[in-house]
Amino acid sequence: MSTNPALDRLDHKLLALLQADSGRTLEELGHTVGLSPSAVQRRIARYRADGLLLRQIAVLDPGRLGGVVLAAVFVTLEQESVALHRAFKDRMRAAPEVQQCYDLAGSRDYLVIIAVTGMRASREAVDRLFMTDPNIRRFDTHFVFDAVKTGLALPTAGTEG
Repeated sequence: MSTNPALDRLDHKLLALLQADSGRTLEELGHTVGLSPSAVQRRIARYRADGLLLRQIAVLDPGRLGGVVLAAVFVTLEQESVALHRAFKDRMRAAPEVQQCYDLAGSRDYLVIIAVTGMRASREAVDRLFMTDPNIRRFDTHFVFDAVKTGLALPTAGTEG
């Protein structure tokens, strides 16, 4: 598995289209980037083989699912070690409420985004994930009023030229 696959101009276009809507047909993708459907399929297979394309998912609108509560939780650990950080990361990966988790530079160690159904579930998740961990010095929970912009699209090429 390549850690940094070589990408050409068509790869960058195709990856941008896939990140915007991976449900497009091979024909639609090929027409947009100027490739045949079979050439698009081969490129997508290469992205998977290279580990660049991790998975294809459906994105739901939390505003249309009544009762969904989103929260951002900033976490500061009590003690620092590779093993303690690994244990925290493993717990976050295993928790179904955790949508995203970022290891941060600066005064806080992690930013955790949780998604649950209702305030009660939010309290239960926060208590279980953060209150019961003796290595968490502090955590601050910030509830989301409105998801102004969400996304997971990553840049595949520099913005120069």
